Order: sequence, then structure tokens, then C-alpha cells
Amino acid sequence: MSFENASVTKGLIVACAITSIFAGIFDVKHYFHVQFVPHISRHHQYWRLLSHHLAFTNSSDLFVAELILYNVGVQIERQFGSLKYASFVFVSILVATLLEFMTLILFHRAGLNHISMGLSVLVFSILYQYSRIVPPLYTFRIFGLSLNNKSFNYLLALQIAISRPPSSVAVAIIGIMTGQLYRSDLASLNTYRLPPSVVRFSTRFISPLIGSLRAPRRSNRALPDEIRNISTRVNEASAQNEEVITTARSPRPGAMSRTRDGAIAEGAAPSVMREWVDELTGRTDRANAGLRVPTETEVNHLTGMFPSMEREVVVGALQRR
Repeated sequence: MSFENASVTKGLIVACAITSIFAGIFDVKHYFHVQFVPHISRHHQYWRLLSHHLAFTNSSDLFVAELILYNVGVQIERQFGSLKYASFVFVSILVATLLEFMTLILFHRAGLNHISMGLSVLVFSILYQYSRIVPPLYTFRIFGLSLNNKSFNYLLALQIAISRPPSSVAVAIIGIMTGQLYRSDLASLNTYRLPPSVVRFSTRFISPLIGSLRAPRRSNRALPDEIRNISTRVNEASAQNEEVITTARSPRPGAMSRTRDGAIAEGAAPSVMREWVDELTGRTDRANAGLRVPTETEVNHLTGMFPSMEREVVVGALQRR
């Protein structure tokens, strides 16, 4: 799976990773959490209600949230479209911020005074849309418990929900409630779209920073490129080094040059006497018939080695060679 047609999800993943890493490097994590006492009630730092969504203060929460955004957010964005998905993200963060503020006011005396979960509330809102829109691909059973391919994403979300109770549990519940409110017809939240000026600004200045969204194209060749190139080079090398196997003797370089010169001379001025001798001895007929015509040197050499053999037998043996 790639980020094709999922530019907003890729931007969220990259932005969360960068802000969380820089918050840890520069030791400014204390700016990315909110406490009702003393941040809201005493110091009136209401900007923390929005800033705590920008970064994760825990590396394990960041890793699990990135996995969920990649596995779930890409599919939801492709279902919604980038414009509707970006509007959904904006509305979900605003609604969740209001719900978190109300939760801190109501339950800070019961121990719920601190929230520092980053974009976890948005992750659970996306998971709710995922549970309602995307159907399961397959089901299976483990110890009699029926599960499907979506169960792995729910298990990752469960790890975030129980990581730091009670604030993590409250964030999970608020995220699910935000997803329900967006999907319902209450206040027509799902009809809101970002203004065209924001869309043009994002397309012009933010999209180039995200990078390419094109999925890698798979080749239809049976062999990978490296193996195919290696096999091509081996075949070319073997073709160059391949020797022609023949039963004829390899002539000496001097003889080859003399034979070539003689052949050129014959082509230029054919010898009438040689043609007449070939016709008398029958060499022309044997050459046309595809038989090898032995030279006089070969006949004399083989006759000297086997003096008891007749000349016709020697010539026949050389012709069959």
C-alpha cells in the first residue's frame, strides 16, 4: 500500500513525526500537554488545548499512532476524497478540543487533570469511520474467538487507550464520540468543507513539501532488473567467447594469408588449366556433391605412413574425414 490519493494522511504522518522528534530534541515537551490545574484554571493558558494535539510526548504512542494512520487513514481518505478528509480532520480536532475541555472541567476533581496524547483523539475518530465504512476482507478464529483483518488495527488502538489511564481512556472515548458526531446529521458537521483559499494555499505551498504520492510501478517481467542485466551480460560474453567446433585443421597464419591472396588472385583471373585438371580428376563433381577434396600433400603424407594401402583407399578415407 502507498500514499497514492492520500496526501493529507501523509502530511499528518510526517508532521506528527517531525514535531514529536523536535519536541524531544529541544526539550520542549512540557508545552505539548494540558492540565486543568494550573494551566487552565490558574494561568489561563488556553492555547494548550490546541498545542497538545501537535506532538506526542511518548515515542511508543507516536509509533502506534503512525501505524494506525498508515493502515487506516489512507483507506478513509480514499473513501472521502482529500478535500472532505481534510475538512473531517479540521472538524474532528475542533470538536474533540471542546469535548476535552468539558471533560477536564467536569472530572478534574476525580483525577482526570492531565491530557498529553497528541493526535490520539483524531486517530480514534478515524478508527470509528473505518469501522463503519470499510468492510472486513476475511475472518478467522483464535481459540473460538471470531476475528477479521481489521482486528489488528483495533488491537493497536487498544494499546493506546490503556497506555496511561485515566487520560488515555478519556481520549479514546472522546475520539469515538467525535467520530459519531461527525457521521450523524447533528449540526451538519459532515457537510463542512475547507474554504477554497486554504485549499489553494495547501496545493501550492504544502503539497510540494510532502513529496511524490505516486505508487511504485511493478514490472511485468519475470526476472528483476539486476538479475536480467546479469543474465544478459553473461549471454553476451558466452556468445563472444563461443568457438566454432570443426574437424578441419587450423591453418598457420602464413598459410592463411597466402591462401587468401591466392583466392583473390583466382577470383580476379581464374586459371583455365586448373579448371581443366579438376574436370579430368573429378574434383569438380565431388565438390558439387558435397565431398571433401583432399590435397596432394595429405594423400602423400598418409601414403607414407601406410605404404601397404592403395591410393584409392587413402583418398576415400580423407574424403570421409
